[in-house]
Amino acid sequence: MPAAARTLSTAEERRETVLQAAGRVFAARGLHGTPTMEIARAAGISQAYLFRLFPTKAELFIALVQRCNERIHSTFVEVAAAAKASGEDVLPAMGRAYIGLLADRELLLVQLHAFAACDDGPVRAEMRRSFARLVELVERETGADAERVREFFAHGMLLNVLAAMWAEDSDAHWAQVLLGPQEIEC
Repeated sequence: MPAAARTLSTAEERRETVLQAAGRVFAARGLHGTPTMEIARAAGISQAYLFRLFPTKAELFIALVQRCNERIHSTFVEVAAAAKASGEDVLPAMGRAYIGLLADRELLLVQLHAFAACDDGPVRAEMRRSFARLVELVERETGADAERVREFFAHGMLLNVLAAMWAEDSDAHWAQVLLGPQEIEC
């Protein structure tokens, strides 16, 4: 019986595998607490190959953060278009979509770890770039004034913290006060 043909992955396919594995590992431990060996093991590759794909751990983390930020941005773009097409108010539609994104624990934790890692200059630059892009998108698509946009993002940040604590699973008074209605309407 002939040996099965071995299928080799392209570097781009390997990068994708690494990003998926890195998402799980970075979500659990953050940039500074994650050993690259753990990411390589989770991706099924050697640490040396990991560094061929991503020369530094920070570059890998930033690539993952960019992916997460792009997911939020593209979701907002899609929701804005759908809301406008149906005559719905765009800002609450974006808020509901964001609440839906928070159900993805990996996305939430990578986002929170990215904020925590902003002492690293390139991470800070990526987070600022991405936040600026989101603010511009929300302003453009909703026509909301600066105060309403600020309230929208402030509420979203509160929801990040509450989602990280699984506050929605608590019937404690503090959780109910802070959760309020499950919709971002500023």
